[in-house]
Amino acid sequence: MVASRGFTDAYSPALMTDMYEYTMLDAALKDGTANRNCVFEIYTRHLPEGRRYAVLAGTGRILDALQHFHLSEEDIAFLRDRKVVSERTAVWLENFHFSGTIRGYREGEMFFPDSPILQVEGSFAECTLLETLLLSILNYDSAVASAASRMVSAAGDRPCMDMGGRRTNEWAAVSAARAAVVGGFKGTANLLAAKLYDLHAIGTAAHSFTLLHDDERQAFTSQIEALGIGTTLLTDTYDIESAVKTAVEVAGPELGGVRIDSGDLASLAQRVRNQLDALGATNTKITVTNDLDEYALAALQTAPVDSYGVGTMLVTGSGAPTCAMVYKLTERENGAGVMQPVAKKSKNKGNTPGRKLAYRSYEYNLADCEHIVSGSEDQLAQYHPQDGWRDLLVDYVVKGEINDEYQGNDAIITAQEHRTQALHELPITAQSLMKGDPAIPTEITVL
Repeated sequence: MVASRGFTDAYSPALMTDMYEYTMLDAALKDGTANRNCVFEIYTRHLPEGRRYAVLAGTGRILDALQHFHLSEEDIAFLRDRKVVSERTAVWLENFHFSGTIRGYREGEMFFPDSPILQVEGSFAECTLLETLLLSILNYDSAVASAASRMVSAAGDRPCMDMGGRRTNEWAAVSAARAAVVGGFKGTANLLAAKLYDLHAIGTAAHSFTLLHDDERQAFTSQIEALGIGTTLLTDTYDIESAVKTAVEVAGPELGGVRIDSGDLASLAQRVRNQLDALGATNTKITVTNDLDEYALAALQTAPVDSYGVGTMLVTGSGAPTCAMVYKLTERENGAGVMQPVAKKSKNKGNTPGRKLAYRSYEYNLADCEHIVSGSEDQLAQYHPQDGWRDLLVDYVVKGEINDEYQGNDAIITAQEHRTQALHELPITAQSLMKGDPAIPTEITVL
């Protein structure tokens, strides 16, 4: 039986890791550093080329995963048999549950280069095991949500629906459907995603259903009898003009909708709209599909289209299938028991040491800067942001206790609404499809 939102104790994410996370754990347990308190940070060094902003998605899925992030006897036996960990580590893993603290940007928030999207604090042993899982969720879900957001902006007030399930891995399709809704989409064709996250499900029939019948009229009649006149009929299996005429004859002028899946969508939509109106079907909606992306949607702004179905370009992030996020240690307890900022100094891969605060400042109700403040826990506790700055960080997990406010359907809809509001707070250039710099600059202050 599938548990709520996909994970169970039997189907745990605890092996959705790279091997080195467990070998590092094993070595740290042996040398005595495993229990040192640490702060890890997830951020991206850059946005996809030319993008003005990105949208965070996936934090709700992380919380779902954490509820079941512990190893079964079979998992531990696998690690023993492969000699990934020693016996001492295998015993330690028997009772593992994450007991640290996670805070970060809320789901649906805009982010930019160097934004401290997620900060994970706990022992090294706990935090190191989460690296791959956290990055795999946030990188993909945020890529999809970011693409979805651009598409929703290009579509204007016309709803976009996810139809990308057959264009990606079967489990990626489920997470993509959820991320698309965070990014502003209104529904999905994927039934498992609809079940797990209580999303609006959409779908009627494919070309094969029309081809199955002896003629188009029989296919339309069958669909109407099964689903009612409010259904949407696919009209481009043969000849669109003939199909629209037949559709209205079978369903009557109250036919719910027609779908166009090929050809010059703008000109076809115009002709179909005029034909439907001439037949008295003035309320029948037109949906278009067929490899749409944000640029195609922008080109259809003047066409009489009522909704869009988007597939391949959605689930591949519209050319940017990852956000290039990284997971870096920024502070750790030293041998004397004192917390100490740390950072890489590698060429082009350095990072800012220390735990972070994050704010966004505004002028005339428009965001003008992202402010990242780095320092020790005591320094940050005494820091006072300027009036009007918005705190971007929320607590997801506090000492192992998950805040369920950020899980489930309500959290998804709240994230979708937050995305809309946060995007409207950015300069209008953020919604441009032309390549450019991030919509607002990021300033980093080290205390």
